[in-house]
Amino acid sequence: MKEALLGKTLSELQAVAAAAGLPSYAGGQLAQWLYVRRVRTFDEMTNLSKAARAALAETYEVGRNRPVEAFTSKDGTRKYLFPTRAEGKFIETVMIPQFEDGSEGGLARGFHGHLSAAEILSQLMDIDEADELTNVVFMGMGEPLDNWPEVSRALTVLTEPWGFAWSPKRITVSTIGVMPVLERFLEESRCHLAVSLHNPFPAERAALMPVQKGWPIADVIALLRRYDFSGQRRVSFEYTMFAGVNDSARHADALARLLRGLPCRVNLIRFHAIPDSPLRTSGDAAIAAFQARLQKAGITTTLRASRGEDILAACGLLAGKGLKKNTPNP
Repeated sequence: MKEALLGKTLSELQAVAAAAGLPSYAGGQLAQWLYVRRVRTFDEMTNLSKAARAALAETYEVGRNRPVEAFTSKDGTRKYLFPTRAEGKFIETVMIPQFEDGSEGGLARGFHGHLSAAEILSQLMDIDEADELTNVVFMGMGEPLDNWPEVSRALTVLTEPWGFAWSPKRITVSTIGVMPVLERFLEESRCHLAVSLHNPFPAERAALMPVQKGWPIADVIALLRRYDFSGQRRVSFEYTMFAGVNDSARHADALARLLRGLPCRVNLIRFHAIPDSPLRTSGDAAIAAFQARLQKAGITTTLRASRGEDILAACGLLAGKGLKKNTPNP
């Protein structure tokens, strides 16, 4: 299988050009074709000679990848199924539209194994709404920081002037709190950060999230307190509401104490029911009381709209089962 050019940084493209015997400026031309013109084939790179294009095609492919299936929710959310370079493996990409309530539209993407930067970027470039995206969230079926070299390369392409030239404010990277790499992310990127928290009590959080045993949430928050989130860069905490598990006044008060003094917001998330899971979403009254208690304690708290539940937009079931021909039922 040929190596993809998509996902390579400017310096890497310059090295590719040099190895192919092209002039130094050809690396910039490749970046222009890949990230601005967004071509699919070498033949479209018309300011390169036919010989140069042929030489590149011997070793590389552009790396664009079309989805094999798409499902549309009644609320406009769309879920795409993309193949990966690993045979028989698929990944899901969820496009969440902007609604009249002012909620931001964007792309929430998930991992199924470690993806290359090309596979990450292709998801943004090859959905029907590619030209309309306002925000991207690296969140889903895996931990982005476990794949930091490729995620970092994708973030570089997205934010550098020779790439997509997006503001880092348009991008959020979600993590469960992988401490060694989290510090690298904070130092190397200006993108927003979302931390999956879900329970303020260590033992209870460990039951939901085994990562708590290796990297306690208290240590994660202590690291975050060393950085400035009072300006344009934002840190948020994701808190999925489970009935009878983490939605009591006791949990709200402990969460407020844990986050006190840290400029942040808490996103409360309605749990999407998953087949065969004993967990259930909290009732409206419990969620409202939890939110009110946090806000009274001075913690900015939002309730994230639940979208795409009829197409299992929050799950990895479609990718886990491979290609399906019918919209799955919740």
